[in-house]
Amino acid sequence: MAAPTGTEDLIAHLKSVLLELNTHPYPEVACPPKVPKRASVALILRVQPNYNHWPAYSDKPPQSASQHPPKSRRRSSAASGSGQKLSFEDILHAFFEQDWVKHGDPEILFIKRATRIGDKWNGHVALPGGKRDPEDDDDAVTAMREALEEVGIDLSYHNAIAVGNLPQRIVTTSWGKVPLMVLCPYIYLLTSPNYPTQRLQPTEVASSHWVPIRALLSPVLRTHEYADVSARLAKSELGIKRWFLQAMLSKMMFAAIRLVPSNSTHCATIPDFVPAFSAPPKGPMTKARELVLGEERGDGKPSLLLWGLTLGVVSDFLEHIPPHNALELWTYPTFTSWDVRFVMWAMSYRFRRQKSLEMSTVTTHSSTTAGEQDLPGFGSEAVGPIFSEGEEGGDKPGEVGIAGLGVGRGWGQTGRAKMVARGAAVNSMLEGYYPIVRKAVATALAGRIGVVALLAFVTWKKIGWQGLMKLGA
Repeated sequence: MAAPTGTEDLIAHLKSVLLELNTHPYPEVACPPKVPKRASVALILRVQPNYNHWPAYSDKPPQSASQHPPKSRRRSSAASGSGQKLSFEDILHAFFEQDWVKHGDPEILFIKRATRIGDKWNGHVALPGGKRDPEDDDDAVTAMREALEEVGIDLSYHNAIAVGNLPQRIVTTSWGKVPLMVLCPYIYLLTSPNYPTQRLQPTEVASSHWVPIRALLSPVLRTHEYADVSARLAKSELGIKRWFLQAMLSKMMFAAIRLVPSNSTHCATIPDFVPAFSAPPKGPMTKARELVLGEERGDGKPSLLLWGLTLGVVSDFLEHIPPHNALELWTYPTFTSWDVRFVMWAMSYRFRRQKSLEMSTVTTHSSTTAGEQDLPGFGSEAVGPIFSEGEEGGDKPGEVGIAGLGVGRGWGQTGRAKMVARGAAVNSMLEGYYPIVRKAVATALAGRIGVVALLAFVTWKKIGWQGLMKLGA
């Protein structure tokens, strides 16, 4: 009998999570008034076999998918496979009973977006997906179609198990003030032990990467992304010019995960795949450093960082998997300038302590009032899951604000029970945080202006007094 691989517990948890998500799907979010746009993304899972538990059979290559989606009304895989007699639980159980699956390593597919003029998401890590077409039967069909178009992976029931959805959210801009569309994530599990053949769309995808779930859960790979949000702040109620905010605040730090792919596919037909120009000449300081420390052998390419909206979607999924430790691994967004960071730390201290107490308290009963939420803020790095009772008693979806980053609202539960039950830990941590950010930014800017004015006044008094003394002499 072969030795265990160390991923057996993760596989067992994954099976339970997929079954739970299928049994208890998240509600569908309706489009906001006058905003009919919807988009879907596909969170595609596969299991990489272990060397000592390699499947004895060789799967037949998947049937070649059509280069273009059918022109007839598109149907979901659930509708296409309506003739199947096995239940979802039976299908999932049969898949996870295979030896190569029991000892395999589960992975998620990410794409790196291609560079396009005018696209503010150039080079960002994302999930395959796009806007819903009128011909799409539902949001799940959109996710399947976009996966086929962007990476060439067929997610029909012949090749994948359609698990269900993750929390939907309203994507907004200008700190949550302007709704853009509803984003709908769906989960698919590939059933083959082989990596699927991919066909990357050059105008959309620069590369694709399979990343083990183990890596996404690892605290070692947690890092930060630095983003310029001055344009967003300038459009908000602060009413300050962008160039001034950019000079005063520097960049904002967001939680991120450095991706470590197990397998990557690159699109060789994208522009600049082969560099057109050589690297700029090295300066004296660079040459001196390399002489002492040795020449850097890296390829010079930036790390693949998962953050923002895509990190929020993935977090919704990962929070279902033990150890449910987003609170321990996460950091609150802040700015790189030390004085602004200090003001934000001081003004948010009570808020962060309250959230920490909420998350560390196991509460199993539901709250009875919507007023228990702390400050209905706009924009949150984690884009959490999403519903709470509105003012009229209806369900109100969460929103995605600054730079694609979102805000969520709880499901009517509190504390760690809410986190574990619906994967809402990071979202709950950040509910109400961005109003404090705006106040802290205004306070820090006022403090800087005050300090500059005080120094100018002291300097003028000193120079002016000395000038009078000279005139008297």
